Amino acid sequence: MLINLSELFPVEGKSKVYTVPIELTQFREGGSVYEIVEKEPVSLTITNKGNRVMSVTGTAVLSLAMPCARCLEPVIVPFRLEIDEELDMNRTAEEREVDFDEQFYVNGYNLDVDQLVGNELTLNLPMRVLCSDDCKGICNRCGTNLNRGTCDCDNRSLDPRMSVIQDIFKQLKEV
Repeated sequence: MLINLSELFPVEGKSKVYTVPIELTQFREGGSVYEIVEKEPVSLTITNKGNRVMSVTGTAVLSLAMPCARCLEPVIVPFRLEIDEELDMNRTAEEREVDFDEQFYVNGYNLDVDQLVGNELTLNLPMRVLCSDDCKGICNRCGTNLNRGTCDCDNRSLDPRMSVIQDIFKQLKEV
C-alpha cells in the first residue's frame, strides 16, 4: 500500500493519521520465506516537521509462521512493531546510500507501507525460534520428530578409540 506524502508538504506541522492494510502474505528474509498468518492494519501518524522532513510513527501487529530451530515444526511468532522513522525528502538516493541510510520504502513522494513493515520485521526477527524450551528436535539419522515418538536408530555413543576397529568391521561388511 502506497501513501502519497505530497499532501503534507504545503503546511508545516500538518499531521495526518493513516490506517492502511498490510498487503504482504509472505515475508522473505535471506533464503527463507515465512507465511504471514495474522495481520492487523498498520496505524501511522505522519507529521511535516518543516523543510521537507517528515516524521513517521506508528505500530504494526502481525504474526509469522516460522520453523522451530530443533524440530522444524511451524511456530506462530507474534510481532508488535513500533515504527519511528524520519524521512528527509531533500536527500537524493545517492546521498542516502553514502550514509548507509537506505530508505528503499520511499520512492519519490510515495511511502510503501509494506516495505516499511518488512524493514522493521527484518530488524526484529529472533535469532532462533523454538516450539518449546524442552523440544527434543529430530533424529539426525532418520529425521523422526522426537517430540512425537522415538525411532529405532542406534544412538549409542562409541568410544572414539574404538573407531579403528569399527572401520575394520565396516570394511568386512562391504566384502
